[in-house]
This record gives sequence, C-alpha cells and structure tokens, in this order.
Amino acid sequence: MALTTTTFRMDTVVKENLRNLLTELGMDMSTYFVMAAKQAVREQGIPFKITMDIPNSETIQAMKDTKNGVGVSKGFTSVAALMEDLDADN
Repeated sequence: MALTTTTFRMDTVVKENLRNLLTELGMDMSTYFVMAAKQAVREQGIPFKITMDIPNSETIQAMKDTKNGVGVSKGFTSVAALMEDLDADN
C-alpha cells in the first residue's frame, strides 16, 4: 500500500480541540482522518449525520427539565388508575 501526504487548512482552535479529543481517545489526527476516509469510501457517503439541528435555549431547558422530572406527568399501571386520577377532585 503506497502512502501519500495530504495537506489542508483548518481553524487553529478547532485543530487543538480535535487533537485534545483524539488524544483522550488514544489516537492521533492522522489515524482519525484515515479512519474517516475509509469509512466514507465504504459507505459511499459522509460517515456521520450532517445537520443544523442545534437546540435553542428553550429546548435545552425543556430537555433538562424532563431529565430532572420537572413538569413530567406521572405514569399509570392501568386504565382504571388513570381514570381514577382524572376523576379525582384535586
């Protein structure tokens, strides 16, 4: 297998953040880019979801509330228990 060198530019902050992440994961940047390239070729597409689905502050707060049980309705083990709760005067 013949190897080649590829050079590209990226923001220095992104590069440093990526380098730190990859170090924590036990790999270097070269290994990561080769892995990503092989996966793209294997899948014949980008090997990860590309999206602009960034939650806004209201959605983030709702997710935190849900995780902490804030505003979440209680569960019922039967329809009868649900109906009893609905009919309760509270």
